[in-house]
Amino acid sequence: MLNTTQGFRGAVTAPHHLAAQAGQDILAEGGSAVEAMVAMAATIAVTYPHMNGIGGDGFWLIKRKDAPVQAIFAGGHSAALASRAWYEAAGFTDAIPTRGAKAALTVPGSVDGWRAALEAAPSVNPLPLSRLLEHAIYHAEAGFPVSNNQSQCIADKIDGLKDVPGFADTYLFGGAIPVAGARFTQPALAATLRQIAQKGIADYYHGNLAKTHAAFLEAQGSPLRLEDFTAYSARAVTPLSVKTSKAMLYNMIPPTQGMSSLMILGIYDRIQTWAKEGIAPIHALIEATKQTFILRNRELGDLSAMRQPPETFLQDQVLEDLAGQIDHKRALPWPYEPKDGDTIWMGASDAEGTSVSFIQSVYWEFGSGLTCPDTGVFFQNRGAGFGMGDGPNQIAPRKVPFHTLNPAMAVFEDGRVMAYGTMGGEGQPQTQAAIFARYAYLGQELQQAVTAPRWLLGRTWGDATTSLKLEARFDPDWITALSDMGHETEILPDYSDLVGHAGAVVTHLDGLVEAATDPRANGLALAH
Repeated sequence: MLNTTQGFRGAVTAPHHLAAQAGQDILAEGGSAVEAMVAMAATIAVTYPHMNGIGGDGFWLIKRKDAPVQAIFAGGHSAALASRAWYEAAGFTDAIPTRGAKAALTVPGSVDGWRAALEAAPSVNPLPLSRLLEHAIYHAEAGFPVSNNQSQCIADKIDGLKDVPGFADTYLFGGAIPVAGARFTQPALAATLRQIAQKGIADYYHGNLAKTHAAFLEAQGSPLRLEDFTAYSARAVTPLSVKTSKAMLYNMIPPTQGMSSLMILGIYDRIQTWAKEGIAPIHALIEATKQTFILRNRELGDLSAMRQPPETFLQDQVLEDLAGQIDHKRALPWPYEPKDGDTIWMGASDAEGTSVSFIQSVYWEFGSGLTCPDTGVFFQNRGAGFGMGDGPNQIAPRKVPFHTLNPAMAVFEDGRVMAYGTMGGEGQPQTQAAIFARYAYLGQELQQAVTAPRWLLGRTWGDATTSLKLEARFDPDWITALSDMGHETEILPDYSDLVGHAGAVVTHLDGLVEAATDPRANGLALAH
């Protein structure tokens, strides 16, 4: 049984233990939580490549002591050539391709997000970038054991990836799927990270790395060009927030589904008086999710294309109205149009009281699959989330597609700061809601809130069904009761990847830090 990890000098949590160890080493050297997170982000891009990479996007929430919550938006925009007409001329009239060069149509934003975060929360005695990337470079060069998760993921997705240029040469062993425990090296990626460490992050967008990637992408048939890289910059934004009876909650702006995560808990806060025990909290959160997703699917997209600003949907009256539509004894008939996506979430805190909630993704497992042999970088397929039809998420040049990514943070009135999140695409706001509700409303200790059995309404990891999926560890009587209420239930294994790899870090006003990791992943929570 896992227990909450505690300390007074900082804490980290990550879904891969080598990433957590990288962050812990930076903290032990006096580095900040932001510096630790850069080290973790680079390391997990190497050691958990099926879930994220430096060819993808990233988002940050940063809370420094006695300062407002800061947000860094590092989601890449689409290519200047990426218009509906361009895709129609290429023979795609109904949907954007999901794999290959034409799925790689947005600039990777995550690396510049590292820069923006370091600048937004500068350290008094900053560590050099070369030190922050040292763990990642080592593991890419010397190798690391392939995780069960990576091996199984390749096996599950091999049909769509094996013929994408660069993928097999990089991620298969002589054409075979690597087994768990095999040593996996990425020399080209190690050289790329070393170049970033030596020449700076700007090289990824303006220097030789940018030129190499632009030439490769154009040759393969992607609409991305060098000008798309040089035009990109991660930016500081004002996070969305909603006040509940327990804490002020923060999340990322559209086109991420941060709005959805806040809405679910904002609705739940208004109905939690009848949702305090048994299956009632689960039913309440599921029904709040349904109300939220109906609105999200209709309204959420790039900020420039939304009919109303996202703050509109977080107003008291809107949340009250949605809460009023929930029947506490009966489930709303489902399904709906689900969204795909996979990623990693990590959290960190330091001795100065800074907390970080961070998420990094390439959208689907291995993104587009398109891998540059000279750099070892594979490119996200986030642009596959664009639509060809009318609406806020229609494909257009220099536009950001819908994002499942959303890092979460809560600031309590007693001074506690909770950084929390998960991977899992469609399940991200659901799992966030489950963890926060269990910790803040139901009084569960942090690790218990993460370990406890979870659910997923809809699909993720390419699963086709839109049922309510429940881990088998739930009380059988609860499962029966949910079915009787009208939920279409489906049973998952005890610890299922489908419900995400979550984590949380809580920083207390007296300096105590707590961290929790997810037993469903290959992760670790460390504190000192």
